[in-house]
Amino acid sequence: MSDTDEEQTQQKEKEKEQGKEEPVLASALSQKERETIAKLPYEQARDQLIQAVQALEAGGLDLDASMRQWEIGEALAKRAQELLGQVRAKLDAAQQEQASAGAQAGTQSNLDA
Repeated sequence: MSDTDEEQTQQKEKEKEQGKEEPVLASALSQKERETIAKLPYEQARDQLIQAVQALEAGGLDLDASMRQWEIGEALAKRAQELLGQVRAKLDAAQQEQASAGAQAGTQSNLDA
């Protein structure tokens, strides 16, 4: 999670405590659709996001269909970012582990373990 995401999450928590939550807007997506998107693998979320963007760019959609495509795109982008964040965290952990192991390589503490 980036510092900006963390700050936004903290701000929302403060607003909840103070009773200043933003109103939740009506959604064109059902809970089932959101759950389905939340389970997609990265490649599928990315491909569907591309399709949603192309549908919006092509135009010709009425307002409701445009809003639906927008919401689908937002949910897909969130899913893709979530998965990329998980991979980034794993890579960071592996790099830290590798750096730690490299710092101890050939030391007496490494030989004692």
